[in-house]
Amino acid sequence: MAEDSTALPTQLAAATLSDVASSSPVESLKAEFSDRVPIRSIISRPDGGAGLAGQRVRVGGWVKTGRKADKDAFAFLELNDGSCPGNLQVIVDAAVADLSPLVPTGTCVAVDGVLKLPPAGTRQKVELRVEKVIHVGQVDPAKYPLPKTKLTLERLREHVHLRSRTNTIAAIARIRNALAYATHTFFQKHGFLYVHTPIITTSDCEGAGEMFQVTTLISEADRLEKDLINNPPPSAADIDAAQLVVKEKGDIVAQLKSAKAEKNEISASVSELKIAKENLARLEERSKLKPGLPKKDGKIDYTHDFFARQAFLTVSGQLQVESYACALSSVYTFGPTFRAENSHTSRHLAEFWMVEPEIAFAELKDDMNCAEAYVRFLCQWLLDNCLDDMEFMADKYDKTCIERLRMVSSTPFERISYTEAVELLEEAVKNGQKFENKSVKWGIDLASEHERYLTEVKFQKPVIVYNYPKDIKAFYMKVNDDCKTVAAMDVLVPKVGELIGGSQREERYEVIQQRIQEMGLPLEPYEWYLDLRRYGTVKHSGFGLGFERMLLFATGIDNIRDVIPFPRYPGRADL
Repeated sequence: MAEDSTALPTQLAAATLSDVASSSPVESLKAEFSDRVPIRSIISRPDGGAGLAGQRVRVGGWVKTGRKADKDAFAFLELNDGSCPGNLQVIVDAAVADLSPLVPTGTCVAVDGVLKLPPAGTRQKVELRVEKVIHVGQVDPAKYPLPKTKLTLERLREHVHLRSRTNTIAAIARIRNALAYATHTFFQKHGFLYVHTPIITTSDCEGAGEMFQVTTLISEADRLEKDLINNPPPSAADIDAAQLVVKEKGDIVAQLKSAKAEKNEISASVSELKIAKENLARLEERSKLKPGLPKKDGKIDYTHDFFARQAFLTVSGQLQVESYACALSSVYTFGPTFRAENSHTSRHLAEFWMVEPEIAFAELKDDMNCAEAYVRFLCQWLLDNCLDDMEFMADKYDKTCIERLRMVSSTPFERISYTEAVELLEEAVKNGQKFENKSVKWGIDLASEHERYLTEVKFQKPVIVYNYPKDIKAFYMKVNDDCKTVAAMDVLVPKVGELIGGSQREERYEVIQQRIQEMGLPLEPYEWYLDLRRYGTVKHSGFGLGFERMLLFATGIDNIRDVIPFPRYPGRADL
């Protein structure tokens, strides 16, 4: 019979695979910090696991599908532990365990058994015959929110804490992990240092103002309001009474001094006067307290806030990582960023991850070279290390996703100026191409459909567009000699359009100071940033890759909310 799951810790500690010889090939397959063999180590072998037939193993995972057979004599379980997209077929005889708790979808089991070759003609190359059930984490099928039938990705967002048990979200998680590992591998390989930039900032990198504010003023105001209700501020009469006590105590001290009283007697009276004054000060201070946010000159007074100034969740680590580039030369940051944009589109999140390298002594050309090499490296990494998950995505969501990775990894990117891009778009319009967005003309910010036309239709490969109008770009981008454009570049790829945005940074103190003022931003929060130009300025360049956009590009998934583990967007911040 199946063991009681409440006794799991004791059972797992006591039950070992001591009967497996130390020379067994299974020993080398076991998870390093768990007494089990990952399913990937079995079924992802070139022979599908057939070469392990006859070996005893312990596996654990969650039941994808289960059914009883041969008049309930045994049960077939499709077991998955998240290590790969494939399942291991597990066969449990009724003599070994009660089958009813094992077969519901979502049940967690840990079992010991022997790997066997299945009957000829079956899909799987190996199956596990169970000898002992070590653990059962039961599921009530009537209440379990993830049935055998496929749920839409939109519906799965309602169960964000369980959706990683589905094939799709698990595959995306492994692909995301591979891309993160590849990111660190690429930059470390090329001599970059990983820098942790702050999540809380007082600078607006984009100058857009769509930032989440970090403040304790509201909670402090709530606390004060409750305190004033429970302990009302002193009245004018209370203040008058306290002032009278101070006067009386002061008069006593004066009289004692005039009478040349004993020193200890004067000291005692002085102490009483001091206490009376402190009490009056507390009352006067408390009488000034008013419910609501602290204000000065009609505006919120942030000197009372936690950081004594306005603070926000960062929209980018770029500005801060620049300070390290101006000392350590080649650096990168990789972390969460935030945007308080009330957008419900399939391309926007309130919390998302950015990869942001910064390179000293580098011009725009160097920046473009780095961006292209990085994207191509990511694509090849998935082909080399995550092909089984990519094949799943190709089968279920986007039949072209693998071919897209192969194309990008092996094809030099096209490079055109913004002016050339606009000319190509204008020509396309003349030839009958329809765009939903505003008319195409020099000076517009290219829309996603414009970007995708260039990369999917015109060139049918990734495109880098560079030298954008300065009026549509951020203040920190280097102004070109024509004074109309900046040394900015965007990497456009099929499926998503803009994947990377970058630029050569403006290293000239007077120019960047003027740019900040032109954009209506206050200079004070950027004084530290201007210091990088005041003291030992250096030409430098960098870019930012939207990590979730890279996942959209790689997997073919349509909605960005499905490629991040815990999506945050207007109205939703589950867990």
